[in-house]
Amino acid sequence: MKNLFLATSMFALMMTAFMTTAGADEATPAIDTPAVQATRDNLATGSVSAGVFNRYIFRGYELSAHSAVIQPAVTVSYKGFSASMWGNIDTDEHPTQSFVPDREGQKSFNETDLTLSYAYNIDKLALTGGYVYYGTKYANETEELFISATYDTLLKPTLAIYQDINEYSGTYINLSVSKSLPICKEISLDLGASAGYFAGSSDYWKTYERSTGAYTGKKYQAFHDGMVKAGLTIPVAGNIVIQPLIQYWFPLSGAAKRTVDDNSYNFNGKLDDTFVYGLNVTLSF
Repeated sequence: MKNLFLATSMFALMMTAFMTTAGADEATPAIDTPAVQATRDNLATGSVSAGVFNRYIFRGYELSAHSAVIQPAVTVSYKGFSASMWGNIDTDEHPTQSFVPDREGQKSFNETDLTLSYAYNIDKLALTGGYVYYGTKYANETEELFISATYDTLLKPTLAIYQDINEYSGTYINLSVSKSLPICKEISLDLGASAGYFAGSSDYWKTYERSTGAYTGKKYQAFHDGMVKAGLTIPVAGNIVIQPLIQYWFPLSGAAKRTVDDNSYNFNGKLDDTFVYGLNVTLSF
């Protein structure tokens, strides 16, 4: 727990320094969508989306390679409660340092995640807590509990903590910032960055030792993944937006990218520098 507190404190210091060097805040023009009107009328809101990307990255781990992935999602919200379902379709599965496909060389709908959450706002502070179920074909299914806090100020910093309560017991902490800048009519430039810290707490996360030639070392704990991104939000109708984007993922520490005798120091696979690009289309209702 001492390590987790230290990691959280360092993240906060890093991002505070970053925010003090950023430019002045600018208002983003509001788009009066049906979802916005439904919120005013105290009705349920939701969205349906589909994304197409060159690969699937999760917390820095490369979970697809040399193929396009299609990621459909649906979310419904009412009075702070939300339920969402997200999926990943790999159009041509190939192994990576973190991924063993269930159907190599074939198309596979290999992940379906369910998230249930509740959000509560206190002035500019948004607090969210919830549960995530990960239904994966390439690994054991598992579950997480999470809490997050977002402050509506310059760069909208968000601190989120996830705790696995099933197969892969461990704690993941992520601190992210984001900024949308209007550039032309209702089109905005969306910028963001995040940093993650991971601490494994089960024997699954033991690290590789050269002396034994096996995963018998201490449990993996490290500044884990970093990510920076840029994209556009382009309204094409009152309730439809298109969002092209590019992300750059990278390991945050030597432990995250380390290999020992050509074996990943982290049992779940080493992290590499990786680009993700693609397009997401969202229909709000």
